[in-house]
Amino acid sequence: MNATNRTVVVTGIGATTPLGGDTASTWEGLLAGRSGVGPLQQEWAEQLPVRIAAQIAVDPSEILPRPLARKLDRSAQFALIAAKEAWADAGFTAKAGEDAAVAPERLGAVIASGIGGVTTLLDQYDVLREKGVRRVSPHTVPMLMPNSPSANVGLEVNARAGVHTPVSACASGAEAIGYAIEMIRTGRADVVVAGGTEAAIHPLPIAAFGNMMAMSKNNDDPQGASRPYDVARDGFVLGEGAGVIVLESAEHAARRGAKVYAEALGQGISADSHHITQPEPEGNGIAYALRNLLDHTDLKASEIAHVNAHATSTPQGDVAEIKALRKVFGDDVDHMALSATKSMTGHLLGGAGGVETVATVLALKNRIAPPTINIENLDPEADADVVRGEARALPEGTIAALNNSFGFGGHNVVLAFRSV
Repeated sequence: MNATNRTVVVTGIGATTPLGGDTASTWEGLLAGRSGVGPLQQEWAEQLPVRIAAQIAVDPSEILPRPLARKLDRSAQFALIAAKEAWADAGFTAKAGEDAAVAPERLGAVIASGIGGVTTLLDQYDVLREKGVRRVSPHTVPMLMPNSPSANVGLEVNARAGVHTPVSACASGAEAIGYAIEMIRTGRADVVVAGGTEAAIHPLPIAAFGNMMAMSKNNDDPQGASRPYDVARDGFVLGEGAGVIVLESAEHAARRGAKVYAEALGQGISADSHHITQPEPEGNGIAYALRNLLDHTDLKASEIAHVNAHATSTPQGDVAEIKALRKVFGDDVDHMALSATKSMTGHLLGGAGGVETVATVLALKNRIAPPTINIENLDPEADADVVRGEARALPEGTIAALNNSFGFGGHNVVLAFRSV
C-alpha cells in the first residue's frame, strides 16, 4: 500500500502505573490528585540518600502467569500488561491473523524503554558473582535487551509490519508513539501498538541519579516530593510502569466500526545539542520541536486547550519548557490548561511518554485536565495556566492537546492530538 499522509486515530489505551493496575484506576487517581509515591521498604534502600519512589500499584505477578513472568524483565511485564489492555480496548479479540480484524503484515509494534532490562542485568550479575556461572538464567539476554518489551508485545499480537524500539532517554515513549504515527501515515501499517515502559527502581540507578542531584531527597514527605513548578522543587521522583495506545488509520478503524478516542496529529522532534543531562535553559530546542510540529501538521495554536507538560520537578527543566511554549505560542499559552501529572505518578523515564499520552488522550475524550499537586508556592517563572489543586473542565468544540517529553542527551519530542 503506497498511501501517504493518512489520518491516524487512537482506538485503544492501556496502562499500569503507580496509581493503578489499569487505565481506569490510573485515570481515577489522576483526576483525584492522588500521589503514587511512597517510601521504599526494601532493605537495600536503607543505605541510599533517596529512599522514596513511585512503585507500581499492582505487581505483574498478580496478573501474568508465573511461567511467562519468569522469562520477562519487569519492563517487558509492564509493557505486556498495558498492551494487552489496549489491544482488547481497541476491540481486537484475538491476535492478528486469527480473525479478519487486521492482517499481521499490516500490524506493527513500537514500544520504547529508556534503560531496558537494567534490573535483570544487575540481578543476574549478582547471581554470577555469588552463585557461579551455572546459576545465571538462560533467559538473561532476551530479558535485558532494550527491545525485549517491544519484541514481546509484537509476539503477543503477531505484528509483522515492523517491531521497533526507539531509545532516547525520557523522550523514548513519546518518540515511539510518534514513530508509530508515521508508520501508519506513510502506509507501512494500518494498526500499530505503541508506547513506553520502564522498571528501574533498583539501588544502582537510584544511587546514580541521587549522586548527580537529579532526584528529590524529600524522604520525610514522599507524597509531597514531586512538586513541579513549586519554588522549593528539588528533583524528580523515580516511577515505574507502562502506557500503551493502539493507533490506527482512520479508514481501517471506520471499516471495522472501532470507537475512536482522538485523532493523532503527529510529532515534532528536535535536539538541544547543549549538554548530556542539562536542558538548554531558554527552551530553544523545545521551541524548535514545537515549530517542527506546527510545520508538519494542520494544528493551530488557538486549538490547543491542554498541555500535559514534561515537568519533572527539576529547577531548570520545568521553567525551560514554559519559556519554549511562550516563544512559540505567545499569549495563546494563556488558554492552555497545563497539567504536570508526574506530580502524582513520579517520573517513569522511558515509560513517561506512554503513560502521559494515555492521560492526554483521556483529557481530550473526557474534556477534563488533571491537576498538578504539591504546588504550595508557584514559581513566578512558571508563566502559564497551571491546573492546580483539582481537575478542570476543558472547552467544548474541537480542541487539541500536546504531550511533551524531553530526555537526557537533549532529546525533545512533542505529540499532538485532536478531539473527535
